[in-house]
Amino acid sequence: MGQVITPRSLRAIATGNSDARFDGASGAKMSAVAGLIAVASVSGAEAQPVSDLPPVNVDAPVARTKPSASKPTADQVRARNALRRAAQRQQQGGQGQAAPVPFPNAGQLSADRNPYADAAAPYKVDHLQQSGKFPEPILNTPKSITVLGKEVLEDKNATNLKQAVLSTAGVTLGTGEGGNAFGDRFFIRGFDARNDIFIDGVRDPGVSVRENFFTEQVEILRGPGSSFAGRGTTGGAINIVTKQATTEKSFYNMDTTFGTDHTKRVVLDVNQVINPTLAVRAGGLFQDANVAGRDAITDNRNGAFVAATWTPIDPVKVTANYIHTELTGIPDFGVPYYRPSTASTAGGPFPDFGVNRNNFYGLLNRDFYRTGQDFATINTEVKITPDLTFSDKVRLGRSTQNYIGTLPESPVVTNSNPLLWTLSANPQSRFQQTDVVANQSEFTYKFDDGVGFQHTALGGVEISREISSIDKYTGLSSEVTGVPFSGSGSISAVNVFAPQYMTLPFTTTPSLSGFPTKIAIDTTSGYVMDSANYHDLVILNGGVRYDAYNIKTSGFGTVNGVSNVWGSQAAEFGLPNFNLGLTLKPAPNGSVYVAYATSSNPVGAEFDGTSTAYGGLSAVLNGNSNQIFGPEKNKAIELGTKWELFNRHLLVTGALFQTEKENAREAQNVTAATATATCPYPAGTTGTVSCITAGAAYRIRGIDLGVGGKITDKWSVFGGLVLMQSEVTKSLAPPANTILYTTNVGRPLANVAHQSFSMLTKYQLDDTWEIGGQAVYRSKIYGGTLLAANQGTSIPSYWRFDAFAEAKIDKHWTAKLFVNNIFDKRYYDALYQSSAPFVLEAPGRAAYLVLSARY
Repeated sequence: MGQVITPRSLRAIATGNSDARFDGASGAKMSAVAGLIAVASVSGAEAQPVSDLPPVNVDAPVARTKPSASKPTADQVRARNALRRAAQRQQQGGQGQAAPVPFPNAGQLSADRNPYADAAAPYKVDHLQQSGKFPEPILNTPKSITVLGKEVLEDKNATNLKQAVLSTAGVTLGTGEGGNAFGDRFFIRGFDARNDIFIDGVRDPGVSVRENFFTEQVEILRGPGSSFAGRGTTGGAINIVTKQATTEKSFYNMDTTFGTDHTKRVVLDVNQVINPTLAVRAGGLFQDANVAGRDAITDNRNGAFVAATWTPIDPVKVTANYIHTELTGIPDFGVPYYRPSTASTAGGPFPDFGVNRNNFYGLLNRDFYRTGQDFATINTEVKITPDLTFSDKVRLGRSTQNYIGTLPESPVVTNSNPLLWTLSANPQSRFQQTDVVANQSEFTYKFDDGVGFQHTALGGVEISREISSIDKYTGLSSEVTGVPFSGSGSISAVNVFAPQYMTLPFTTTPSLSGFPTKIAIDTTSGYVMDSANYHDLVILNGGVRYDAYNIKTSGFGTVNGVSNVWGSQAAEFGLPNFNLGLTLKPAPNGSVYVAYATSSNPVGAEFDGTSTAYGGLSAVLNGNSNQIFGPEKNKAIELGTKWELFNRHLLVTGALFQTEKENAREAQNVTAATATATCPYPAGTTGTVSCITAGAAYRIRGIDLGVGGKITDKWSVFGGLVLMQSEVTKSLAPPANTILYTTNVGRPLANVAHQSFSMLTKYQLDDTWEIGGQAVYRSKIYGGTLLAANQGTSIPSYWRFDAFAEAKIDKHWTAKLFVNNIFDKRYYDALYQSSAPFVLEAPGRAAYLVLSARY
């Protein structure tokens, strides 16, 4: 028979006080109907008062009495809450008025939100991508970790990895050199990490230049971590987390940028839910840009990505993606360095001594760069039981570095008239193609050991093959007569203050030499890890990893004065490493921890290096009787604490750390007079040759502070402070500059900003406006060979300030204005290791308008 439900009886059902009671199954149907009616009555832009609901006829069984003391069901509670929300909304906005659209960046749950971040405070990331290796939240993980979520990347206006990382405390930039590639060469806690960059947990070998249009977040893990990541990782590692398709909701995003440096940039990001088990996401990039404060430099980019998520059955999830990027333009190899003499530490980059900061010392009709990446990943997760999961990840990738640039080096400053000072414009070229095939298979098992510890144990095997071919260009001289070209394409007598050969014509096309260096690294790894949590009071974790590392290299070099002599070398090492951590939880929102970890740097681990002097493995021996040294060994201890404050929306971290390296490799120049049995001087050689030895030691210690999240509902912050002290504790080689220094021992490390600070902050003024800004500080950075600051060169410290303002146009559109380097500060990112280095100059002031659409 039919039962009539009126608004009055709906309220009674929602509150659990109705005189009418229904039996089990039918009662559930009735309460569900009540909930649906309640929700329907308050949804939409023209919600009506509940009292105007018409009666609804439904079929229902005969009522029976139910004990009056019973609690309302879950459906009844939802219906009651819906009624309350309806009443509140009508009181605040009046009948028929829609609720205001929240500010796009105010932290509401948008479909394209970062799944790893705190939804209410996106500057605060709670979890790392690799949940098997790092099962606990970052709060409970005994390691210094900085994570730049996509909201932080957007508010920094960081469109590539270099911009993102260099605005983070504790990370500095190195230059490419004759024996290694230009690109993303980062130093973390003082140690080279250029081949410790990962994409979705898989190593991305070879130095490249990485875009951010496909990036969800950037994870910087500080300190040795070979048990997590394999070889290297002395100072830390960087993991780029890519955007994945989501079955939560379809969305359509577009960001269009216009800049005063002639930037035009468009980024598309579309997620389409095909059905509840399948979603596809695709994106695209176009950029045409110059660089503020640098003449002739261009920075053009294009790319695309596609990702899919498929859950054919509940226990199985398959994700896949393919990413393509291509960056082209005129490269910037910097400005020259002024030095009165090698016996003095005075001097600095020439723009600090009156040279125009915009000067370009390259050749527009010869110089170019083209950097590309293509990689595909398939990841399969199978939940065998509720506590046992198997995952398998396959990666195929290729990256290319293709460029000809000009290095402004070796200024001649002897003339009494500075306007007549000259330098050498030396060509630097490379064609490098790197391929990687990798597979990671892991089992994750969760169990209770019976004494109160909840374990998350992981066991895995990783197999990878990395192959690289590195060549250089010939035919780098112009056919124009009267220009002082050398056979290699260098030009002498280039005016420092007014370079005169920028538009020199080239009618011939440079070609590859045909004498490439080929490198292959095969690695087979096994690892086990466990995290044991005792009632959220004590957390123990540890891991062991063994890497079977095999490297082979072949190529051409000069032996006893004879060029293009072919040779090859090979080396094989076993690399055992481990980590241990103890975390104490004095409160649910805090942790105190101590951790110890090791890592190893085998010879040739810097995959882009063509010789041992640059972290690679020389194919041809010329004077150095041995280049196969045992791995460099690293160990670190860290004591830290982490706290979630302000309703747990702000993560504050602090740590004391010390990292030590042993059996470090050193380089020294050998002449006929300084040759030894360890470093002989080959017959037929003139000048100096480089010799590599091993046995040095370094130490770096410091304090690492970080903060990220919300202080109030309207005020967000993200930043850090890193203070470090470094020292060479053992050295077997003489310093690069023997006039200034008698030994490397006691010298600080090169390429390190020992004090660094960054702070990004924004404030929501109202439902329409947000304002924000960023401050970045770097202390003086010293130059030197390998790690020691032993050349007497340096680049000065600096402060840089940025600002932005964002306005909500409507619920779909926002406009955001950035001003980078507000005060047009002249500063420098890195310097070369030689005694007369070139210096990489940072961009000047630029403004950008970003129009964003979200549907």
